Amino acid sequence: MTLQKNWHCKEAPIGIFDSGVGGLTVAREIARSLPNENLVYFGDTARVPYGSKSKDNIIRYSRQIIRFLETKKVKAIVIACNTASALALEVVCKEIDIPIIGVIVPGAKVAVETTRSKKIGVIGTEATIHSNVYTTIMQQTDKEIEVVDKACPLFVPLVEEGFAKHKVTQEIIDYYLSPMKASGIDTMILGCTHYPLLRSRIKEYLGEGITLVNPAYETALNLRELLLKQQLLNETKQEGATSYEFYVSDAAEKFKEFANSIFPYDASTTQEINIEEY
Repeated sequence: MTLQKNWHCKEAPIGIFDSGVGGLTVAREIARSLPNENLVYFGDTARVPYGSKSKDNIIRYSRQIIRFLETKKVKAIVIACNTASALALEVVCKEIDIPIIGVIVPGAKVAVETTRSKKIGVIGTEATIHSNVYTTIMQQTDKEIEVVDKACPLFVPLVEEGFAKHKVTQEIIDYYLSPMKASGIDTMILGCTHYPLLRSRIKEYLGEGITLVNPAYETALNLRELLLKQQLLNETKQEGATSYEFYVSDAAEKFKEFANSIFPYDASTTQEINIEEY
């Protein structure tokens, strides 16, 4: 991968994108792990959820967002969306010079390292589950891994609408996860960036015997390794405050309110853009 060094300097920001607010769980881990890095976050709130969309549309959306992030002169891009990572990452990697990573490989890797029974659960959007990408990656590492997966499409709108603590969410968790609870898994991947926002509810339901893997943390570590390899890691403490910029395709006020509840830095400057122009 050839880098265009003219504007890919260490102080350049990292671009992060997701279908909505879920990718903030990834941005949060990146901000914690890489405190000197500037971030540009895009949430595609006009077209959320991605999990029910076709592969062609997910690729088209991802290309548009990447073109927008390129205007921000980002030095690397994180696809903080399991659906886009599953369906678009391989395609867009061949089209741009900017280093780009997804959230699936880091999560799959740590799940294989964590499991004792070699029986791993995966929950995600319909598109992610139907792609079988987690199963493929984990069985490439260890062919004895058995995967129990489940699409949980209602989890995303529950999170987006602020229903994470509502009693209806507990009923939906029971509806989706009761078969998995009895399946004998000892490790489960939260295969959608929205799902860590339901982590405590899911953990309480499944019990202490099942380890939950949040790919967001592992992705932040993977990004650090990538930046080091490309000699792009910003290790110098900036004189001013680290810059975090937020953009959405719709409902900026709603996004700001939610973002400020889960992201430990101010998202009050969120701007709405017309992503279809890119």
